[in-house]
Amino acid sequence: MFVAPRYGTGSLADLFPSLLAGLGVPGEVDRLSLGCTADRICVLLVDGLGAEALAANADVAPFLSSLVPAELAAGFPSTTATSLSSLGVGVPPGEHGIVGYLINVPGYDRLVNSLRWRLHGEGPKVDLLRELIPEKIQPNATVFERAAADGIAVTQVAPHYQAGSGLTRAVLRGCEFRPNVSTGDLVAGVAEALRAGDRALIYAYHGDLDTTGHVRGPSSDAWLLELAHVDRLAATIAEHLPPNAALVVTADHGMVELDARIDFDNTPPLQDGVARLGGEPRARHVYTTGGAAAVAATWQEFLGADFHVLSRADIIARGWFGPTVSPHVADRIGDLVVVAAGSRGIIRTGAEPLQAMLIGHHGSLTPAEMNVPLRVYRT
Repeated sequence: MFVAPRYGTGSLADLFPSLLAGLGVPGEVDRLSLGCTADRICVLLVDGLGAEALAANADVAPFLSSLVPAELAAGFPSTTATSLSSLGVGVPPGEHGIVGYLINVPGYDRLVNSLRWRLHGEGPKVDLLRELIPEKIQPNATVFERAAADGIAVTQVAPHYQAGSGLTRAVLRGCEFRPNVSTGDLVAGVAEALRAGDRALIYAYHGDLDTTGHVRGPSSDAWLLELAHVDRLAATIAEHLPPNAALVVTADHGMVELDARIDFDNTPPLQDGVARLGGEPRARHVYTTGGAAAVAATWQEFLGADFHVLSRADIIARGWFGPTVSPHVADRIGDLVVVAAGSRGIIRTGAEPLQAMLIGHHGSLTPAEMNVPLRVYRT
């Protein structure tokens, strides 16, 4: 069963515009009917926290589970770079253009890693920050730029490596960046930012749960112990909220564990007619050498019913990237897009050895990957 993105009514892209409306920013609409009219709002993004996983482990996360349960749907694919872009710009992937983890950008003979803003694979070293200028690749005003233009004090609290990164410049620009070096430092940074100005908006990112899920699996003891830490983190931020403030906790995607892997690098039938393979194991962009229909038939027969092999035109028509896909964005989408419905994934042991070893994965449209929690605490 797939979860269709709920762009405009219940997606991750609708969160910040709804909060900006509550903060009184002209032109913004409360698309989620949150009615959050606090003067100071902190959004805590917990990378990798699926709504299903949180609900199944309510006893491990008593603070988050005590809040009124609600959900948002990530966009497609359900991966960090795409979700953070939807969150930070307030529009679907078809408009912001970050349509996957590894994507084709015309003019380059290698795929672009949109999360790390660098070319994928072996080849000459290229400084993409200078060549592929983030502000030009994604020129829409971010939600932070829109908030700051209305006089709101906007702060991002995140690990130092995200400061000035390509993805930050493309989709999260427009706010003061406050690097954190630990969980306690994250809380301290949020508490400090909450005291700025007459109105304040803080975006805080926490990534350890996602890392743990990838390496140990989202059903592991390590993941559950990390979830307990995340719950305490959220509770501690709540304790530091000033009057008339709100804490909003959400995530960019959930996660599943693979029960079988198909290795593209050791499967010749899948390689015929394929120029480059992008995306990630649960949602692959297939860029063909021509004759995409023949490649699609081969892949569908080989992979079976728990994979959906769709043409670019088909997937755009389904609205998975949003109701509108800009022409320059369409060029980044694979000639084919292959989406996992079961618990398998398409790995590359040669080209992507570290990713191939991971236990937890995401990217597809299953409920475990797509549905993310929305929890709101108000003072």
